[in-house]
Amino acid sequence: MERYIAIDNVCAWPNLTLMPDGSVVATIFNQPTHGGCEGDVDCWVSTDEARMWHYLGTPAPHEPTTNRMNVAAGLARDGSLVVLAAGWTNRPPTTEPKKVFFQDSEILPAWVCRSTDGGRTWQHTDQIEFLEGPSVYPMPFGDIVQLADGALGVSLYGRDKVDVADGISAHLYVSLDDGRSWQHRSVIGAGDYNETNLLTLRSGRLLAAARTWNDHHLEIFYSDDSGQTWASSGVASLAGQHPAHLLELADGRVLLVYGLRNPGLYGVAARLSSDGGQTWGLPQVLVNLGADRVDCGYPASVQLADGTIVTAYYAASAESHHRYHMGVVRWQAPE
Repeated sequence: MERYIAIDNVCAWPNLTLMPDGSVVATIFNQPTHGGCEGDVDCWVSTDEARMWHYLGTPAPHEPTTNRMNVAAGLARDGSLVVLAAGWTNRPPTTEPKKVFFQDSEILPAWVCRSTDGGRTWQHTDQIEFLEGPSVYPMPFGDIVQLADGALGVSLYGRDKVDVADGISAHLYVSLDDGRSWQHRSVIGAGDYNETNLLTLRSGRLLAAARTWNDHHLEIFYSDDSGQTWASSGVASLAGQHPAHLLELADGRVLLVYGLRNPGLYGVAARLSSDGGQTWGLPQVLVNLGADRVDCGYPASVQLADGTIVTAYYAASAESHHRYHMGVVRWQAPE
C-alpha cells in the first residue's frame, strides 16, 4: 500500500474520474477550511497513476461573498467532463477569516459545468431548471453515472419542501441530453438521507449508497429499472461511518469505501461485495489518521488498468501532517 499527500492545503472532498486516456481527475473544493470562506471548485489531474498531481482547471469559480463546494462529477456519453457545483452565500474572504455558520447562509442553486477538453477549460449555466423538484435547492453529491436506459443519472439531496420537519431526502435526477439539463426521476430514500453515491453495474442494476442524517450510517439501495423505483438491501456501516463511494472492480466485485469518524479511529475503510452489493465482507481500514475527532473522510476510488485501486480522501490533519489536504492511497484489493 502506498500513501501520499496528493494536494496540500485544501479541504477537497474529492471526486475522482478515470479519463479515457488513463489519467485521473480530482474535482475538489480549493480552500483549507470546511466551507468557511469563499472558494472555488477546481480540477486537478494525475498522469502518473495518482502519485503526482497538478492543477488542471476551474469548473466553478466563486462569485464574491459565496463559495462553490458541493459537487457531483462524471463523464457524459460524448466524453465531456460534467460537474454539478452548488455552494453557499455569506462566505467571508479568505483574507478575513471569521466564523459564519451555515444556518446564517443560503444554499446556491447548482451550476452545470462542462468541459470538452478533459477539464482544462469550462462553460457553465447559471440557474438550472432541474432544481424545480421536491426539495429546496438540493445539493449534488458523488458520481454522475450512465444509466442502462441511456440517460445520465446523479444524486442530489435536500430538505423536503412540504414540511422541513420531515427531514432530508436523497433523489435521483436524470439528463436526457447528455448532461446539459436535468429533471427529477425518483426519491431514493425519504426523510433521513443526504449524501448518496450512485453506481451502474455492468448488469445494468443501479446501486446507491446513502448516508443517513440522524446517526450517519450507510444504507444500500438498488434499482433494476434505471432508478424509476428503489428497494433497500440493508445497512452497510455503523453509526459515524459515512459518506460512501461505490466502484465495480474489473473482477466484478463491488468496492465500498467510506469515512470513519468513531472515537479512537478516524480515517477511511473499505468493504467488498461479491453479489452485486447485496452483502458485504468484513471492513478493512485503509487509512488511520492517528488522531481523534479530526475533520476527514469523503473517499472516492477508481481502478487503474493494472488493477491498482486509487482511493482519495481528505483530512484536516494526520499524525505527521498538520494541514488540510487531499490524501491518496494506492492499493490492491485482497483476493
